[in-house]
Amino acid sequence: KNISDFSLNITDCTQVLVPEEVFFTVAAAGILENLLVLIAVTRNKNLHLPMYFFICSLAISDMLGSLYKTLENFFIILCKMGYLTRRGDFEKKLDDAMDSMFILSLLGSIFSLLAIAADRYITIFYALRYHNIMTLRRALVILAIIWTFCAGSSIAIALFSYEAATVIPFTILFPLMMFFILCLYVHMFLLARSHAKKIASLPTSTVHQRTNIKGAITLTIFLGVFLCCWAPFVLHILLARFCPHNPYCACYMSIFHVNGTLIMCNAIIDPMIFAFRSPELRTTFKKMFCCAR
Repeated sequence: KNISDFSLNITDCTQVLVPEEVFFTVAAAGILENLLVLIAVTRNKNLHLPMYFFICSLAISDMLGSLYKTLENFFIILCKMGYLTRRGDFEKKLDDAMDSMFILSLLGSIFSLLAIAADRYITIFYALRYHNIMTLRRALVILAIIWTFCAGSSIAIALFSYEAATVIPFTILFPLMMFFILCLYVHMFLLARSHAKKIASLPTSTVHQRTNIKGAITLTIFLGVFLCCWAPFVLHILLARFCPHNPYCACYMSIFHVNGTLIMCNAIIDPMIFAFRSPELRTTFKKMFCCAR
C-alpha cells in the first residue's frame, strides 16, 4: 500500500485496478479447470503414468496460485469493511501464510516444469529404456522430494522475506531454472533428428518419435505461457525490494493487480493446453461430462 501511494505522488502513473468480480471469476475458473484435470487423471487408469503425474503436480501449483490470489482479494475486502486491521498480529501471521502459499505455487510450478522437461528428455533419447528409467514409483518419489523442498523453502522465505539474503536467491532461482530448462530444450531439439535416424530402422519408431516430439512441443508451450504469466510478477517483487522509491519502478508497480491476474490466467490456460494436446485426456473429459449429464 505504501509503495502504491508513493508511486501516485511522484509519477503520473495511476494505479490500474482489476474489478473484484474479474478476480473471483478468473480464479474460480482456474481452480475448477485444474480440479477437472486431477479428477480425470485419477479416474482414467490409462493416465496413471509418470508424465501425467507431473502434469497433476503442475495443476496443483496452478490451483494454489489461483487460491492465493482469491484469498488475498477476499482479505483485502474484509480490511476495507473493517473486519481486519492492516497491522495486527493475527493479520501478520495471515499475511505470512499467504506469502508462503504464493511462493509454494511459484516453486511448485518451476520444479514441476523441470520434472516434465526431464521426463520428455528421457522419453526422446532413451525411448526403449524409458519404462525402466522412469517408473511410477520413482516419479512419486521425485514429486515427494519436490513438494517437500518447495514447502520448506516457501515457509523459510515467507518468514525471512524482509532479508535481502532471502529475496536475492529466491529471485535468482526463477531465471536460473528457466535457463536450465531452456538449455535442456535446445539440446533436445538439436539432437532429435540425429536420434530419429538412428532408431528409424526399428519397428514403430517413427510413431514413437512423432509422439515424443509432440510432447516436447507441448512442454515448450507450457514454458512460454509460464514465463509470460509469472515473469511480470517476479519483476514486481524485485522492484519493490530494491528500488521502491524510483519513479519508473513505482510506475511499473502501479499495474500490480494486472500482474496478479496474469498468474491466475496461467491456471486457466494450462488445462486448455492439456486438453488440446492430449487425445487421451480429451476423451476422458468427454466421458466425464457425458456421465454428469
